[in-house]
Amino acid sequence: MRVIGMMSGTSYDAIDAVAVDIKRDGDELCVTILGSISESYSAGLRTDLAAQMPPAATSMEDVCRLDTRVGQEFAKLAARANMEICDGRADAVASHGQTMFHWVQGGRVLGTLQLGEPAWIAEATGCTVASGFRTRDVAAGGQGAPLVSLFDVLWLRHLSGSPAALNLGGIANITVTSGEPLAFDTGPANALIDAAVAAATGGALSYDHDGEIGARGTVNSALLDQLLSENYYGLPAPKTTGKELFHLPYLTAAMAASGTADLALPDVVATLAALTARTVAEAVAKAGGTTVVASGGGTRNPTLMKVLAQELLRSCGSGVKLLTSDDLGLPSAAKEAVAFAVLGYLTLNGVPGSVPSCTGARHASILGNITPGSRGLSLPPRLPEPPTSLRIQ
Repeated sequence: MRVIGMMSGTSYDAIDAVAVDIKRDGDELCVTILGSISESYSAGLRTDLAAQMPPAATSMEDVCRLDTRVGQEFAKLAARANMEICDGRADAVASHGQTMFHWVQGGRVLGTLQLGEPAWIAEATGCTVASGFRTRDVAAGGQGAPLVSLFDVLWLRHLSGSPAALNLGGIANITVTSGEPLAFDTGPANALIDAAVAAATGGALSYDHDGEIGARGTVNSALLDQLLSENYYGLPAPKTTGKELFHLPYLTAAMAASGTADLALPDVVATLAALTARTVAEAVAKAGGTTVVASGGGTRNPTLMKVLAQELLRSCGSGVKLLTSDDLGLPSAAKEAVAFAVLGYLTLNGVPGSVPSCTGARHASILGNITPGSRGLSLPPRLPEPPTSLRIQ
């Protein structure tokens, strides 16, 4: 089955589309990456998304407009991927959409909202679309995240020790795959760094390109201690968070409380990189991880990766290894889109796509909603048994 996986993360900077061919070989899924393309949101849409993100107020009119516009931009890229990579022969599209809000109360997730109406994708491509993956897990009592944990478990099962998949997006999350798998958001990855850079440059820059700003700075211990006092880090897993908590006003309040309101931007960014590295490393150590396989936009920040390696050594000892998914044949920038292509494949084949021990759900669920394509809805026979491993070809 040829599936186009689509993803836009919590940094909402671009949409990634990756076409894969998925075949069943006994109990193993063989995933061949056919190609990938990425396209930035149009400047106006990205500005409007940022303006409606928490803690900003919004309206139903704004939500409707964004749902349509995001859906149309996903549809445009899906149609491009279908023609340019699949010669117009894609079987399905799996769309994560754009997360706008994750409703967390008292440690429980009560709801989650991803925008990007899938009907636009079905109309533009003619393909059946699987979407809305997170809500079913939430309905089953889960956190709805990290939802790529099943992919991580199947993919990294062959590694020795206790491998941990790490995603460095706007929010950082890990999946520890040995024994009974465990997954959770560790805290911010790029979210606070991006917010600080955008605010200090008046929007001229939206992130720390190649870690250049942070490399010029010095970690401020007062600000770091203030940030590390956040209650979230002490909560038990499974747990999730997002920009509902880690946003610019949160950072501004922490700087005021620590007496660092006038701290220079390079020092702020260096401190925030240290925060990400420290919270990730301590989470890996607590979960007993021995090999960390990182992916996501944060892997393109050499300053963050250097500090992360140092913190892993401090927290986990010299036996821990830090790799990127590229080292295992999976391009870091494409990893989450590939994972959602696999989740879409499982949904269309009637197989659960969640891991209860990772999300906290009462049971595993077949995830998502299905929007029929122009050829109607003709689903493949349900797989006789769920896959137990996954190989990237």
